[in-house]
Amino acid sequence: MHNLRKIIQKFPRVNILVAGDLILDDYIWGKVDRISPEAPVPVLWADKRTYAPGGAANVANNISAFKAKVTVLGVVGGDKNKDILLSELKKRRISADGIFVEPARHTTVKTRIVAGHQQVVRVDWEHTHSLSQKLNQQILNFARKNIRRFDAVIIEDYGKGVINEHLLKELIGLARSQKRIITVDPKEEHFQYYHGVTSITPNRRELENAIRNLKIKDTANRFRLNADRLFTDKDIDLAAAEIIKYLDLDSLLVTLGEDGMRLFERGGRLTHIPTVAQEVFDVSGAGDTVVACFTLALASGATKLQAAHIANFAAGIVVGKLGTAVTNKEELLRRMD
Repeated sequence: MHNLRKIIQKFPRVNILVAGDLILDDYIWGKVDRISPEAPVPVLWADKRTYAPGGAANVANNISAFKAKVTVLGVVGGDKNKDILLSELKKRRISADGIFVEPARHTTVKTRIVAGHQQVVRVDWEHTHSLSQKLNQQILNFARKNIRRFDAVIIEDYGKGVINEHLLKELIGLARSQKRIITVDPKEEHFQYYHGVTSITPNRRELENAIRNLKIKDTANRFRLNADRLFTDKDIDLAAAEIIKYLDLDSLLVTLGEDGMRLFERGGRLTHIPTVAQEVFDVSGAGDTVVACFTLALASGATKLQAAHIANFAAGIVVGKLGTAVTNKEELLRRMD
């Protein structure tokens, strides 16, 4: 635990680039005490509206909360929500130098209606089409020009169109050429494009879907990838080891909700890390916290296992908060104590 604390103290020295799908999280808060006469739906008496960075921007927010330097690389639309998102990033000392505008695109917004502590409904505004070749080049040109000043690159793939095969191939190759840490919060449809990154951090559902999609050849016939059945823990363990070899990863960190995490490392080492969450109010954004703190720790000199333990403590804190939340050094150290 003493070593973990020393690693966390180094977080402010780190500089990270977060590339991916930028989202504005919009919350409308209020209370419900009657049903609408127009339809059988609750009427919310709204009394507050708040905004927070979401998606790749929430990963950056988690990093900034630890006083580390962070830059986001992605795309927004030419609308008023772009201005709100940029304002929220500025408040949190997150560099928006790598943000490019596509006028015909919506800035992705997730509006959540919350009554008391209960989310009633969510409304999404988004475009998910792939980026134009011109935008792809603008993003890659920024990465080429600035890669040397970053200690690590996080790829946050929410499937909104920013992360595509060409962009991933070029960005991963660039980061590898500079010997930078590369971590990915993955989308299961894109697993085959993450070849050569340092680590990926899927949840169990994402990993199960990736196992089916990748159709990895299992020479020992230990599990059936395309079987229409639930995967056992043994299936997950065996398949994760195959994926590490298939994608040439250093490690794979699987988040398992109330069951904690499993860390798979190159060479076959497997470690189960029990959850430290004391109460769970909202799991939205927990994966963002995991990849942010895992990467911060690696960039601060931690082993994969030390980084996973730190990420587990941080995730245990944010799931106890309502809405898209982050933690910080003081809160994390208190929880570890």
